[in-house]
Amino acid sequence: MPAAKRRQIHLNAFLRNVGQHEAAWRLPETDVSAVTDIEHYRRLARLAEKAKLDAIFFADHPVLKDRSQDRPWDSLDPFTLIAALSGVTERIGLVATASTTYNDPYGIARRFATLDHVSRGRAAWNVVTTANAEAAANFGFEHHPDPDARYGRAAEFLDVAFGLWDSWNDDAIVGDKAGGVFVDPDRIDRLDHAGPHFRVAGPLEIPRSPQGRPVIFQAGSSEPGKELAARYAEAIFTAQPVLDEAQGFYADIKSRVRAHGRDPDKVLILPGLSFFIGGTEAEARALQDTFENLTLPTYGLAQLARITGIDFSNHDLDAVVRVPAREQGGNQKSRHDLVHHLTATETLTLRQLLRRLSAGRGHRIATGTPEQVAATIVEWFGNGAADGFNLIPPALPSSLESFVTEVLPILRSQGLFREDYEGTTLREHLGLDRPSKARRVAAGFAAAAE
Repeated sequence: MPAAKRRQIHLNAFLRNVGQHEAAWRLPETDVSAVTDIEHYRRLARLAEKAKLDAIFFADHPVLKDRSQDRPWDSLDPFTLIAALSGVTERIGLVATASTTYNDPYGIARRFATLDHVSRGRAAWNVVTTANAEAAANFGFEHHPDPDARYGRAAEFLDVAFGLWDSWNDDAIVGDKAGGVFVDPDRIDRLDHAGPHFRVAGPLEIPRSPQGRPVIFQAGSSEPGKELAARYAEAIFTAQPVLDEAQGFYADIKSRVRAHGRDPDKVLILPGLSFFIGGTEAEARALQDTFENLTLPTYGLAQLARITGIDFSNHDLDAVVRVPAREQGGNQKSRHDLVHHLTATETLTLRQLLRRLSAGRGHRIATGTPEQVAATIVEWFGNGAADGFNLIPPALPSSLESFVTEVLPILRSQGLFREDYEGTTLREHLGLDRPSKARRVAAGFAAAAE
């Protein structure tokens, strides 16, 4: 019997315009026009693919936030961007974020099925419910729904999307030229979904895609977020700054997945990881200081207020700060809890807290030599905290280039990261099965339409 294949680390690149760090755009070498320059994103996608990363990952914030003068935002629609990048890459996965609160299931299912065909099986949907309350007014909503309402809608949204993706059998296209039959309508099933949020007839007009369904990512660490992930997600993007809490999150999610009758090994936990890499630890810390010295307190304060609901603008920047625990749920509760934990376990001035949050907004930050950054990854991977990471480069392209050239060779030398792609689809990169398609009804689309 052949030996079992060694478990390997999964790595995606989270590509946020010129970098996740709020001051990345102020670095002398940064080209600020890159924020909307497709060639910038093409270069990043090619770099990530050459490194054999699993996927590139784009967030979505469908609202211009407060203090927009302080930093560039995610200006481009992630789905349009990822579709464009599918044409200049061949193997790397393509993850686009889309909200279940401000979209409809048929439109999302149609777009992602199309992307999976166009990319030949590399599409993934990062499911979010949108925490930004200001987005409501951009979509004609008087009020932003509360978390329970958003997650209830999200669960039904996913049920509908799954049903639409499964409405075609793999063999529905007959292509019988002599008989004049292109598709067998008995191999296409109606959905006829009727629920509290949606009424969708179906079927989807798009044949079953190469992956069966796009890979489902989910971003969120709140209680309803974890339950949604346990039911539907195949990869989970989470903010976990310290090892023991990451281990607790990992164990909790795997247990919930098992309780839903799913295989925990087929649901990947991918915390965010930001990093500052130097030839020595001192050089790495000096690099981090270069970024943090360019931060603007006005921006950090606005973000802290958004996360916690507390205005610290009149607080002395050099006085110790404490962020109280949030007793009830609400928008951004998981991020509030992270900030509360930081100030409860460390003595930080407000200025220090803002600097700590500037690179990762609660994600793990690894600062040190390539060996030290690699050791952090290996420690988390080998000790029940992560199946891999969503890499969050502070600056782009420089931080990603440093990781690819200096850290990846160390992981490869330990047999923990691939030398080359072994498959062509994102599911194959991630070690995920292609979902089987179960017949939904006794009669197919033709019979239902009669």
